[in-house]
Amino acid sequence: MDPEEESSEAPLEMRYDGIARRSQKVNPSPIDRVWNFFSSVKIAVRLIIITLIAAMIGTVFTQENAFISFDPSTYYEDRYGWIGKWYYKLGFSNTYESWWFIGLLVMIATSLVICSLDRVLPLYRALNKQQIRKHEQFLTRQKTVYAGEIEGAEEAWIDNMAKQLKRRHYKVHVEGSALLAEKYRFTRWGPYINHIGLIIFLLAVLLRTLPGWSIDNYVTVSEGQTVKVPETSYYIKNEKFTINYYTDAELPKELKGTERAKLYETRAVLYTCSADCDDPSKTPKLTEVTRHNIIVNDPLSYKGIKAYQFGYDDTAKLKAVNPVLIDKKTGKTYGPFELDMRNPKLNYTLGPYTLDLRQSYMDFALNSEGQPTTKSREPNAPAFVFVLKGPGLPDNGEPYMYFPKQNDKQRFSQDVINANIADRFELKVPSMTGVEFAPVETSLNIRYDRAMPYIWVGAGISLFGLLLGSYFHHRRIWLRLDDRRVTLGAHTNKNNYGMRAEVASALSGIGIVVEPKSLDNGRNKS
Repeated sequence: MDPEEESSEAPLEMRYDGIARRSQKVNPSPIDRVWNFFSSVKIAVRLIIITLIAAMIGTVFTQENAFISFDPSTYYEDRYGWIGKWYYKLGFSNTYESWWFIGLLVMIATSLVICSLDRVLPLYRALNKQQIRKHEQFLTRQKTVYAGEIEGAEEAWIDNMAKQLKRRHYKVHVEGSALLAEKYRFTRWGPYINHIGLIIFLLAVLLRTLPGWSIDNYVTVSEGQTVKVPETSYYIKNEKFTINYYTDAELPKELKGTERAKLYETRAVLYTCSADCDDPSKTPKLTEVTRHNIIVNDPLSYKGIKAYQFGYDDTAKLKAVNPVLIDKKTGKTYGPFELDMRNPKLNYTLGPYTLDLRQSYMDFALNSEGQPTTKSREPNAPAFVFVLKGPGLPDNGEPYMYFPKQNDKQRFSQDVINANIADRFELKVPSMTGVEFAPVETSLNIRYDRAMPYIWVGAGISLFGLLLGSYFHHRRIWLRLDDRRVTLGAHTNKNNYGMRAEVASALSGIGIVVEPKSLDNGRNKS
């Protein structure tokens, strides 16, 4: 209903100047019902609260993508018990990359878009075509109202009032004996600028889920080793890892005698692959692009890719063993052969015998059902399942499970596992000279985020819109003269006290002295 025709004496709803919104249709269609759902501020607030709660739950335990060498299917239950087990089963261990969390972000973005369109179009129509001469009832139903008699010519009075308002930075429009003055109209767009910033922010967050837009991975690199940076064409090399420890004199009394790292540094080189990048049978040709000594909070950086120092492991770990195959009946020894812990060959020939690798476990364990599994990707308790073929053995061979570490052989009863063949054959490292230990390993966190500039742009736009709406207030003053009687109504979306003071000041400039409080219409005080 047009506000000029409204009969109620309650203060007018001036947010959209009476212009109807699509969400206010009386008989909505199915599409309108969807529109109404997403245009509801209550729905938007609920979606935001649900998303915030989900985000908080995702911080209770470490997310899966922070793991380097843990198996998440067993990690949460082993460390946190039944709570951790259900935390993993319900998918909270991968909250921020889950379909339902991304769905919540999409719904919030949709709500922001529809909320804005539902309101910004009526607002634009209302502000773009404002009537200068308003109905008297419209003026008297504003929150700031003045009515009285004037002296002198009406045209001169209007001109003087316009000058007073212009001094206060109002933009004035005059139409006969009616006047409209307004300032800070741009602030009405503040909430929608804020919405645009939030939409850009959310879209940038969603872009991070697309391949090639964001990387947050971990690589473990031993001294002298070059590894491929996941999801890129880059390779990174650890030329040297250095670690310095605090001396006892530098440590407090309670920590003396313990090893505390003071500084650890990776002398890293970053390469790009220039040829044979996707051919596993060939060694890729690498070209150096940059090098940097990586320490904590001082990453290697190149074209958006950053390699942070994450950690290190200076414990002795098996790199390779050189076992021999012993025929217990004849006493003959075949080999040795090199068995690499991380990259073992699939076939080995030892005299008349062959070993075919069928399965490997870096950190051997038995699950709750008694089935073999690995607890991590680190060679803490390596185990290898071979099929031994040769003279005196079945055509399809005999399985043989080999544990390189002596304590693992006893712990998992290697001879019992290999009962069918243990009385004749044994894989064994004859001396410690056949054992190779891996050098110190450094862990690097590789990050690449193409969406981050858009996130900052969205956050900046949103903050700008918030500042517009918070520190400036749209103010409008209407007045009309009817037979030397002036009726004035003023409206602002915030700070009605300041609005009344400004109107009182303008009136005093043309000789009408009123108290700001007397301009309050008394219906809705602020």
